[in-house]
Amino acid sequence: MAYSLTAVILALALQQTQTIKVFVVGYYPVVGDQIDKTIAGEEAFNAATRAGGGYAGLKAKTARLTKEACATLEEASRFRGYKLPSKPALRYEVVGEMTIKEGIPIRAQKSAETPLLDYNAVMRRIDAKTWVEKKGVQQIWMWGYHGKNGLWESNMSSPTGDVSNSDRDQTDLPVFRKTYTVFHYNYGRELGEMLENHMHQLEHLINWVDGRDTAPPEKWPELLFWGNFVGSDISHKIVTKPAHCGWTHYAPNSESDYDWTNPRFVETDIEDWKPDGGGKTQKMNADRWGRDPIKWRIYWMQAIPGLDHGLTYKGKKLRNWWSFVAEWDRAMKEKWTLVEP
Repeated sequence: MAYSLTAVILALALQQTQTIKVFVVGYYPVVGDQIDKTIAGEEAFNAATRAGGGYAGLKAKTARLTKEACATLEEASRFRGYKLPSKPALRYEVVGEMTIKEGIPIRAQKSAETPLLDYNAVMRRIDAKTWVEKKGVQQIWMWGYHGKNGLWESNMSSPTGDVSNSDRDQTDLPVFRKTYTVFHYNYGRELGEMLENHMHQLEHLINWVDGRDTAPPEKWPELLFWGNFVGSDISHKIVTKPAHCGWTHYAPNSESDYDWTNPRFVETDIEDWKPDGGGKTQKMNADRWGRDPIKWRIYWMQAIPGLDHGLTYKGKKLRNWWSFVAEWDRAMKEKWTLVEP
């Protein structure tokens, strides 16, 4: 009886919404109250102008987008939230912030002419070690500009290695006792690009756990995530019939990257995907998400198995895949797979 009670308590604990603590840092090079075009570039200067002019307008824009991204990522983690009263798997909370009115620090790259953002310098400046190890920050959201230096949409530092949308250089970030991920946002862009950074990071985590990083390409169609859930192969196109759930760049009916507004109808089981097959299919085109790229991103993330999803694969329950975002260190320590043991 004691064992059963413990199992129930652990099961209930795993079904709770988990909070991702975020630290936000922004680099805003200025001359007076204006963004310095010579450092940040034309796109950043124009973004400031559209936001109301100068540093204050741009800072207000990034504050708004940060708040919107927290709310949208939470909503997107509701399993099939477009039709089910599901709980969000994740909640995002900004617990610290620093604004720096200087240019982004950069360093030379040995293999490229374009300098790379100096992530180590940024982490020292914000005292990332304290925020990560003592205050539980898992994600660092960095606002800046693009064009004059190399950077990564997401960049992980972990005691178990870098799994991110980067070149996975193990030395470009300081390694602490706990894992953290840096997301770089361009304040010349909007919410959609922020969400895409997180979607690609999620795909990298799940693909790594599922073995795609080490599997030969001819085996990719056999993988639970890439072959079964996404419905793709080495081409990155959706090749299954019916079309499965797709990925960041490809909706079930897409014919090319970023093809989120295609009127072409296909038969898809995205709204009733079952790993063992047999889910209900329907004819669908981009009208399902209003031909809106942001709505597509939310719709796709809501297809990810989250809390109380009820899905099984070969007789085993699927894990809540959002837990790889929230508990990467535990997942690596306990050697989690996409299904529960």
